[in-house]
Amino acid sequence: MNPSFKKLCFAAALTLLLAGCSSSPPPPPQVFAPLTYNYLPPINLTVSNVIFTNSYVPDPPAATLISQDPAPPADTVMAMAQHRLVANGTPGTATFTLETASIEAVGDNYVGNISIRLDVVSADGRKTGYTTAAVSVTQPLPDSDATPNEVQGVLYSVTKQLMDQLNVQLQYQIQHNIGSWVSYNTNAATPALNSAGIGNGGIQAAPLLAPGATPTTTTTTTTTTVVPSPTTTPGSPPMGVLGQLPVSP
Repeated sequence: MNPSFKKLCFAAALTLLLAGCSSSPPPPPQVFAPLTYNYLPPINLTVSNVIFTNSYVPDPPAATLISQDPAPPADTVMAMAQHRLVANGTPGTATFTLETASIEAVGDNYVGNISIRLDVVSADGRKTGYTTAAVSVTQPLPDSDATPNEVQGVLYSVTKQLMDQLNVQLQYQIQHNIGSWVSYNTNAATPALNSAGIGNGGIQAAPLLAPGATPTTTTTTTTTTVVPSPTTTPGSPPMGVLGQLPVSP
């Protein structure tokens, strides 16, 4: 065999060996904690049935991106709504509709959007009220050489921020737009409000501040365009100045 050819083969083999020794295995997949909101109080609605509907259908690019999210927005919203929106047995129906739960790459950012609608219908089928809530989050894209774990981490962060905002908006909009359809527990045995202004048995008499608002002792009157709801049961507490949602443990 030609000595030069033997040297060339040896050099090639040595190069491959060194390359194999210097490369490190890819990191294991990162485990992300589920986004659950069981620590938040339920919102007790004066209806006998709550229907949950997901009407959002992502386009192919959005579906591909969402499939990489450890906590897909639509699944997370539906799970949260089914925990927080509770029927108290009074005749009537509430319908929770998820309209949008998207994350899309727009320019150099991920843009997340969630929008929902809650309709309340009386026992005779007449629509009596509704409210909506919408939130949006923008976060820079990960670097072009980001690992799958890093991409997942950014998507997870977008969803978590969306959900934190949605929980505030959902409670606030329900209390202000269809507040007479919320069941308030005035029993003397009801647990006292915690430091966040919220008890353990459902929404209490001092709910949320408007998102971004500053606490105030000034009494205001709010007028809405919602169709009038049934008369509030005597003894129900008025809608007051709103407090803060408790933070996740």
